[in-house]
Amino acid sequence: MRRLLPFLVVLAALAVPATAGAAQLIDRDVTAVSLEVNAQGQALITYKKAGKLRRVLAWGAENAIPPTKSRKQVAFKVDYSGGWGTYHKKIWTSFKNVCHAYSGPPLAWKLTACTAPDGSYWALQTWQRLWPNYGGDEAPAELYLSHWTGALPVLTITTDWAYKKFDHLFGTFTYDDQPVYGFLATKGGNPLDTFGRNLYLDTFDSAYGKGWHRENSFLTHTGSGAFCYGFFAHGAHPVGNGTKYRATIIGPGVTPLVMWEGAPAGSFDAARHLEFADQIRALNDSKCKPV
Repeated sequence: MRRLLPFLVVLAALAVPATAGAAQLIDRDVTAVSLEVNAQGQALITYKKAGKLRRVLAWGAENAIPPTKSRKQVAFKVDYSGGWGTYHKKIWTSFKNVCHAYSGPPLAWKLTACTAPDGSYWALQTWQRLWPNYGGDEAPAELYLSHWTGALPVLTITTDWAYKKFDHLFGTFTYDDQPVYGFLATKGGNPLDTFGRNLYLDTFDSAYGKGWHRENSFLTHTGSGAFCYGFFAHGAHPVGNGTKYRATIIGPGVTPLVMWEGAPAGSFDAARHLEFADQIRALNDSKCKPV
């Protein structure tokens, strides 16, 4: 039986402190990016956007908490003035970087990362999250900041079949052995709280064309952190099965983006299909059933 094991990998407007709720989105379409961290646990991100130099100060968050309705997920405080909005001075003129060479686990979409003296990790990752579903392959590159200790979130995906002929996948997203999910979302699947996470699924060399294209994006399920998806025709869209698949998800809290990549299950095998059916039932998720 082929089992695809867990593959571990984790906005600029006003110049005032702000908060958000993810492996935190800092900006889009930037160049010449650098990351520094001082002894006070503040990160200074320097980059260019539209030809202009920008400095962003972020602090006050690490790792993530399990889903709860009693409070928001942890998030950075962010000052897009680089210190003017918080300290009323050019903090970068006296900012002393103490972050050393990165010694943490491998990261998907890594731009730069470092290890702080306290052993925690900081990282900047860049990824084109907003490819349109059903064939998109263009979108602004987004810049994400994360700060964590220990192991990364775990994205586990297995590929099998739906209706004995269509490619299918199922899996879970967990952090610190707890499922990652939100409580409220729009009908279109956009999270309405700081805990919900969408899985962004890409397909390679498919009916959409050569190379990587977005197949679809969907939420992990409330309560279980599980998900399942079939590569059959969705409305007027073609069957998006490819020669390989890739899935990216934003880590909970301020943990990194993580990514999985794997192959289809291959030709249908009745015995393996029964084994996969047992694994799907073991998810204990009413939205994911063997088909």
